[in-house]
Amino acid sequence: MVQSADFRSGKGHRDENFPVASRLISARHRPVIMAFYDFARAADDIADHPTLPADQKLQGLDRMEASLTGASSDDMISVRLREQIADRTLSPVHALDLLKAFRLDVTKPRYVDWDELIGYCTWSAMPVGRFVLDVHGEDRSTWASSDVLCAVLQIVNHLQDCGKDYRKLGRVYLPQDALRAHGATIEALAASRSSPALLACVHDLTQRTARYFDTQHALSEEIRDTRLACEVAAIDALARRLLGILQHADPLADKVHLSRATLLAVMTGAVAKTLARRLLPGGSALRRAQDIRS
Repeated sequence: MVQSADFRSGKGHRDENFPVASRLISARHRPVIMAFYDFARAADDIADHPTLPADQKLQGLDRMEASLTGASSDDMISVRLREQIADRTLSPVHALDLLKAFRLDVTKPRYVDWDELIGYCTWSAMPVGRFVLDVHGEDRSTWASSDVLCAVLQIVNHLQDCGKDYRKLGRVYLPQDALRAHGATIEALAASRSSPALLACVHDLTQRTARYFDTQHALSEEIRDTRLACEVAAIDALARRLLGILQHADPLADKVHLSRATLLAVMTGAVAKTLARRLLPGGSALRRAQDIRS
């Protein structure tokens, strides 16, 4: 029986732009989050496989869904996630929502406008944040801010990889109306350097993403678990740093990524600020310190 693992690209959590279940997260939560990540990575690798026909990609995603829900046990990566979430009495809904995004990746290579792109993020990004919040027992009132943060992370990835997505996968996540507004063409994404029109489009979308980001209340301040709040604050800070770079860079010609030293510096600064806000006020310091040790 073909397994989703048979199509793995070799990319892992250390290759992502943002930390995945870093040591900031309590050890008791990392296994289930990593099982969720492995599921998402396997599904993504199926959807992005360079030679697998579309019908076989959809069949592979269907097998993953069947194994996740218990209709079969054909795919071990999906079975592992099913077992992990069952042990925690969690719902598979967020993983099932992710599969909707990967099916879109197979069947929908273009997005008409910003609202359609955000609609894609509803399935491709927002379930990830919601799952992590559920793992930590956070209130669902945090979902609204999480949804914005996760959509921003997704759009940052789309902007960084716009050339690669088009050349390797034939996909264009840049909204078509934004391209037209700047007189840019889809074919310009195949070049080694952005045309002035394409660069103006990318920078405009970057600014729009930054404005959208500012509609979010700081998620780290809404989260009860101090360790998770630190992780979220670090991710928030990294996203803002990357948006700052994208406002001036050419993603076709420039490497729009943070060095490991910069990444660690940004994360350390964000964690320090979060801890200072949580530990300095009197009355709650002891409880928050216990959260950190847990």
